[in-house]
Amino acid sequence: MLNKVNIKTTALALCAFAAVSFSSCKKDQNAGPDSFDNRSTSADYGASITSRPVVTVSGDITTAVNWSAANIYEISGVVTVRSGGSLTIPAGTYIKSTVNPTGTNPPANGVLVIAKDGEIHANGTASNPIVFTSRYELDGIAGQAPAPGDFGGVIILGDAPINETGGTDQIEGLPALPQFSYGGADAADNRGNFNFVRIEYAGFKLDTDIEVNGLTLGGVGTGTSVSNVEVAWGLDDGFEFFGGTVNASGLLAFSVDDDGLDFDQGYTGTISNSYVILNTASTHSGSGGVSDSNGSEIDNNATNFAATPRTNPTFNNVRIIGSRATSTAFENGIHVRRGAALTLTGSRVTGFNIGLRVEANAGTEVATATNSFIHGFTSTTTGNFVNVSGNTLNVAATASNYGMTQPFFNTPGFNPNFAPAWVRYVYPVI
Repeated sequence: MLNKVNIKTTALALCAFAAVSFSSCKKDQNAGPDSFDNRSTSADYGASITSRPVVTVSGDITTAVNWSAANIYEISGVVTVRSGGSLTIPAGTYIKSTVNPTGTNPPANGVLVIAKDGEIHANGTASNPIVFTSRYELDGIAGQAPAPGDFGGVIILGDAPINETGGTDQIEGLPALPQFSYGGADAADNRGNFNFVRIEYAGFKLDTDIEVNGLTLGGVGTGTSVSNVEVAWGLDDGFEFFGGTVNASGLLAFSVDDDGLDFDQGYTGTISNSYVILNTASTHSGSGGVSDSNGSEIDNNATNFAATPRTNPTFNNVRIIGSRATSTAFENGIHVRRGAALTLTGSRVTGFNIGLRVEANAGTEVATATNSFIHGFTSTTTGNFVNVSGNTLNVAATASNYGMTQPFFNTPGFNPNFAPAWVRYVYPVI
């Protein structure tokens, strides 16, 4: 059962904003280079959306629940689909969070969790995606601009293999409760569908290196469908995969604080036809006063570099884009470490000091590349890099476009050649 559902219809005072266009990039001629300073202080979505009744949801979902695109759903605290429950979210549904709690160590808020015994069926469409976003994009509250962390995030937990001792672990960022465990022996684990979805202004930090990301997948298997998902302006990573075998395509990590794509604990799936586009003007995670924000970070296991299964994602046509000129905002295009491996095929990495950095923490780290393009301001690759065939490596003071029109955000003429209907490019650029 759903422990608590409150329905409230609110008359919102709205400025006259047009409905968002999902079809292309937009350019604000008055915008400066820092897009955080140029966000609207009122509702960015039109009245046809913001006037919908608000349904507040909290607690557990343990039966088959169907949401309606006629409502806006407001997640209070952590909502968990578990114990055989399922949640169906139709195309065009908008989801926000209640106001985040304040004080020392506030509890997680606005987090949707699909437990390893629950299912999600979130199927947007190319012209009508499902949107998780800041409440301030939907409430029309004057003087309050949206910001990373306004929405908690989405977490999907499964029963596929991970490389922790005992084969299970507790997902980071949430209390150590049974419903927040993940990992098992079912490589074909199926948690449902998560397609044509946008997650905006998400993220929650419980402590150093303990966060909720835009979309977190823990021990999720190949039976789960994940495609066409955008995470924008996230407070931590865009996407993080803790083990599992799930394959994903059409991912876009845009202007996130930490890593665009993060892998740990024995992930062995394939990421296809996906983008990471970073922003020099957004916030960036740091270590010792230096940015450790990567396009992609790939670890095997933080405490046991030799753990199996070994983290070894395959990138197939993945584009990772930093800045046009050298910047202290980012660390590496791709960072492979702690016993991990990477298979790179038909991909492009550009706009980082080091394009592909392979460390030797365990002496077994390796990255293998075929038919890929890698640029670096100082080095294209370091460490155990296997250049199979057809690769283009380029060191230059100006980042290479590699056939893309102008992929560097906050640089004039921004056009990454990636503007499908479900992606939201309304963020101002110079």
